[in-house]
Amino acid sequence: MPALFPWWTNSVARASLVMIVAIVIGVPVALMLWVRTSFAIGQYASVVQPIQFDHRVHAHSLRIDCRFCHSTVDVAANAGVPPTTACVGCHTKALQESRAFGPVRASLVTSRPIPWQRVNALPDFVFFDHSIHVAKGVGCETCHGRVDRMARVSRVSPLTMAWCLSCHRDPAPNLRPRSEITTMGWANMHADASSDSTGKRLAHEYGVRRLTNCSTCHR
Repeated sequence: MPALFPWWTNSVARASLVMIVAIVIGVPVALMLWVRTSFAIGQYASVVQPIQFDHRVHAHSLRIDCRFCHSTVDVAANAGVPPTTACVGCHTKALQESRAFGPVRASLVTSRPIPWQRVNALPDFVFFDHSIHVAKGVGCETCHGRVDRMARVSRVSPLTMAWCLSCHRDPAPNLRPRSEITTMGWANMHADASSDSTGKRLAHEYGVRRLTNCSTCHR
């Protein structure tokens, strides 16, 4: 009696089973790996702003304190963005009449805020309070990087749950005096800035706790 199926069907059946198992296991694993890449989380992504605001000029050359523009960073959950009027007082009339200053003039005329694009965005289910981090001695560059070296600000930190928890479990290495919160390159200026003893001293002085319970960030 001749075979009901060709001889190669067994090989096809085995290959099909292997492919099904590979798909069932491989696709979820691939997706889990993908969401952890810098492409998926937006790390290092270049965000186009309505105005070519160069932090190298403002934060480095002119040494304008971060809180001049982000005025609510030490009193509220959100750091805040500057009102349009804050962009006017420091610039010459020639620059105010330039093409680059067009969005600023339009904002003043229409009384509508400049549509700045968020760079460091967290999911809606994550609660983050800038003021408490500033009060506990976490510097701006700890999360935002050396913005004084950026022509266009990009997100340098992954801002993932694992990244945040690593600091919450051991906050001491990321602490600095409150007077140096906005100082860029502070750790490089002080040889003992990142030492364990300095961090522990500041943690004790500022009452820093290791908060790793879910309700700290998810409320």
